[in-house]
Amino acid sequence: MNHLAEHTLPKAEISEIMPADILLRPARDIRVVVAMSGGVDSSVAAAIMQAKGYQVIGITLQLYNHGDTSTAPARKGACCAGQDIHDARNVAAHLGITHYVLDYENRFKQSVIDDFADSYVRGETPLPCVRCNQSVKFNDLLAETKRLGADALITGHYIRKQVHDGVALLYRAVQDKKDQSYFLFATTAAQLETLYFPLGGQDKAVTRQMAEYYRLPVAAKAESQDICFVPDGNYRTILEKLRPEAFVGGDIVDMAGNILGQHKGIAHYTIGQRKGIGIGGGMGDGGGAGDDTKPLYVLKLDAKHQRVIVGEKQALGNESILLGNCNWFMEDDALMQQSVMVKYRSVMTPIQARLERQTDKMRVHFTKPQYGIAPGQAAVCYHGDRVLGGGWIQRET
Repeated sequence: MNHLAEHTLPKAEISEIMPADILLRPARDIRVVVAMSGGVDSSVAAAIMQAKGYQVIGITLQLYNHGDTSTAPARKGACCAGQDIHDARNVAAHLGITHYVLDYENRFKQSVIDDFADSYVRGETPLPCVRCNQSVKFNDLLAETKRLGADALITGHYIRKQVHDGVALLYRAVQDKKDQSYFLFATTAAQLETLYFPLGGQDKAVTRQMAEYYRLPVAAKAESQDICFVPDGNYRTILEKLRPEAFVGGDIVDMAGNILGQHKGIAHYTIGQRKGIGIGGGMGDGGGAGDDTKPLYVLKLDAKHQRVIVGEKQALGNESILLGNCNWFMEDDALMQQSVMVKYRSVMTPIQARLERQTDKMRVHFTKPQYGIAPGQAAVCYHGDRVLGGGWIQRET
């Protein structure tokens, strides 16, 4: 049944979402797959497609079992908690669309959870949401889309896709605080040909209003958290079970190697951390342990020797970072000529930088030192609202 009103669609015309060659066909002949997480955004995305008359198939991925990683109960608002599959089914039934639940637990554990745990063992700060989008959510869902003979994969992400001269490009969402481009930088050009994001041109408030208008069962559902497989909000609970070696004790040292104290595992620390280091005092004038009270920060995590290296804030500064495993949406020559803005954390405002190609990697030079940058995180580059691409921050020493 198709009982939803056209006037509730986003301001962006549907032609900005679907390519012209597909739109030449009647909507009833166009099949789309919608990735349905059980949340408000993906549910509204499904409703939009259904309202336009497309053949809509909803797919929900069963990614993990909380019992595999934690004995704690899932907290309210946790993404992909046990209620989510039930919610997605209810939405699909309400819309009258076909819905499948696919078991991807093993794939998710290998591609996302194990990588997350291994990153901490290496002394890095992982970014599992990008890994999940890069592998399971896009790569595998696109394979399912093709298998089902569908023309497009629709998601509820807040990001915009536009096609210029036959080339698909990514742009930041119109609502800055909801923009998810940082988490989608690794999406490849080939994947973009089939991916579409109907919510990137509107505010979250509009999405909520649409959910209420469509009378979706999840209209009042709370926002999900980023790390879906951390049900109690404490990642150390998972790490202690999966990688106990990350909690082997060792020395806390200064930059000269002087021992200042002991720690109970590098997994307790992140680059730039100030509070909870576990030692008193500060740094003396000679760089060793002193009795002054200058604050200490975590500078590096030496996983090989189980050492936490601390020092004053000025030692945290980075004038540049090196990116590996990059994904770019334009050629090198054009990329080097861009006035680049960079984010190395998802919540930060982009800052000015320039790019320098170094063999198969890219160096990002900042106009002024940046602090607390952690290996294992991502840096994403922009030109205005356009996403140029990005890469993974590498450890250099």
